[in-house]
Amino acid sequence: MGPETSDERLMLAFRAGDARAFEVLVRRHRTSVFNFILRFTGHRARAEDVLQETWLKVVRSAPEYEAKAKFTTWVYTIARNLCVDSARKESYRQAASLEAPTAGAEGDEGRPLGEALPDEGVNPERGAYNARVRPLLERALASLPEEQREVFVLREYSGIPFKEIAEVTAVSENTVKSRMRYALEGLRRRLAELGVDGDLAEDGRTVAG
Repeated sequence: MGPETSDERLMLAFRAGDARAFEVLVRRHRTSVFNFILRFTGHRARAEDVLQETWLKVVRSAPEYEAKAKFTTWVYTIARNLCVDSARKESYRQAASLEAPTAGAEGDEGRPLGEALPDEGVNPERGAYNARVRPLLERALASLPEEQREVFVLREYSGIPFKEIAEVTAVSENTVKSRMRYALEGLRRRLAELGVDGDLAEDGRTVAG
């Protein structure tokens, strides 16, 4: 089962009982799915919980899996739905106990979101520049409306095509493209407010990876 084996064939193999196929899928997609969840939730400990729930849901849903859509569309839909559920539960907890202290993972207090993201390997020529501007991009990204942020993250960080993003988010492809346009406009505006100019201000995608 080599690197050329498609995600869909791997998932079908796992459905048939091949545990190694599942391990390959996790290795391929764990980092990108985690990045999406972390940027959606903005909270590392919660993101790790949602990631575990996502893969557990993949395991539990394996018997019903059919390769009608791409595996990435399927797994990101699962992750997104779990993120939405997690956000609702968190909102309920905060409303139920406004005085309860919030706590992240130990050692995460005050840690910028950008520093909590796994490093997927940056071009050496861009490394120093990215290290400087990435925290600013993360701040700008966090300021976007949720529906724009998720489209931007799925497209620019996970490389999901607009057509698949439309399936994941259950809206039309034109709506996805509109949200992407508004996200880029919002990022440029916010980055300019943060004092970032040049290529990044013109295109928020410059360091989105």
